[in-house]
Amino acid sequence: MKYFPCLLCVSLLFAVSVAAAEETAPEIIMDPSGYSNSEPEFVAAPDLIANTNEQRQQYPLNRIVAIVNNDVILSSELQDAMDEIVRQLNEKGTPVPEQAVLVKQVLERLVLDSLQLQIANDNGITVSDSVLNSEIQDLARENSVSLTEFRDVLERDGYPYSKFRENLRKQLIINQVRRQMVASRIQVTDQEVDNLLATLKASGQSDIEYHLSHILVAIPEAASPGEIQAAEQRADNILVRLRNGANFSEIAISESDGQTALEGGDIGWRSLGQIPSLFLDSVKTMQVNDVSDLIRSSGGFHIIKLLGKRGDERHLVEQTLARHILLKPDTVNTDEEVLVRIQQLEIRLRGGEDFATLARSNSQDTLSAAKGGSLGWLNKGDTVPEFEDALEALEPGEISKPVKTQFGWHLVQVQERRTHDSTEDYERSKVKNLIRSRKYDEELFLWLRRLRDESYVEYKIDEL
Repeated sequence: MKYFPCLLCVSLLFAVSVAAAEETAPEIIMDPSGYSNSEPEFVAAPDLIANTNEQRQQYPLNRIVAIVNNDVILSSELQDAMDEIVRQLNEKGTPVPEQAVLVKQVLERLVLDSLQLQIANDNGITVSDSVLNSEIQDLARENSVSLTEFRDVLERDGYPYSKFRENLRKQLIINQVRRQMVASRIQVTDQEVDNLLATLKASGQSDIEYHLSHILVAIPEAASPGEIQAAEQRADNILVRLRNGANFSEIAISESDGQTALEGGDIGWRSLGQIPSLFLDSVKTMQVNDVSDLIRSSGGFHIIKLLGKRGDERHLVEQTLARHILLKPDTVNTDEEVLVRIQQLEIRLRGGEDFATLARSNSQDTLSAAKGGSLGWLNKGDTVPEFEDALEALEPGEISKPVKTQFGWHLVQVQERRTHDSTEDYERSKVKNLIRSRKYDEELFLWLRRLRDESYVEYKIDEL
């Protein structure tokens, strides 16, 4: 069930719909320094208390485990996050890494979340209760349950509804920050789309998607030769272990510095257009379950594994050729008066007068009126629901009763229906989205690394 959008899961960025109705975030203006030089004050807390009855340690609620600029992370937050990651790993049947490894991975994610939430707070980015409620309703609908049932499932699984709401609110805020700092600055040109389409067609693999998993051994910016050599040696050792049969997912969880480490390195299904360019040559020659050699980038050393490969089918859509006449109420003509006028036009049409002629002389949709009311070929979802419902109820040649929408009163006629092969248009749109997604992944990684490097972070626990 998809009901658990965890704040720590990178995959949630695409599970939670950021296209839903949400408030526009104000423009972000960051302090040029990006970090605070002074250590914030905090209250001293007791040391960590080991629990001999369990494998993991239990932390007192008031223990500070990390200072992040002007914020702190408490042991209770760390423990909650670790519990959730353990639950997810157990559901997938993936072994849980050692305590020290888990603490390091989870705490680093909490640090990045804190930094992004601080940016949001500094710039007044919030998510209102109405937007949050709408998101939760969408999640319930996607899982085919009512809101009450959705809440009951959460409570039954030991996840308080209030906690779920606030975690989701935080993730939505982080999404807004990332859109402004990264996504809004990404541009995809028609030439880039044309070039990638040509490349994919030339390779004969435009309809192939690849399921990839990824391990990153990162190197810091402006790394010394010694740091680079140490990272390469660590990556070589990981590769040897993988070649000797070690589980890729387990190694990713315990060793990877990538954003998907706690998901076993799984980065999902990608087409060639969505795969980072430095991976392309390796992916094209790999068979399912193959592990690549080391791949060097400015960010570090990468290892990828091909988990699966699949192809796409032709993209066929049902289209309707339609035309309409629109009359709009205004300060002079009331809604009732416009309804009377549209009913009079309906009588004339049913009496045999030409639809195109009446549209040209009466319709207030000037663009379509010039074409005899023609709206061209429409795909499902192109028009508002009331208009689309009217179209669906008509046979070719039929004229509707007056239809009320937000734009005014319409008379609609369906002229023809067809099944259209829109594969070319679909492929072009998909390629554009894939290029944007690839650029976003690359820019997000660089932005998060820069944000982390320019911030004051101090760990306050011995495990690290």
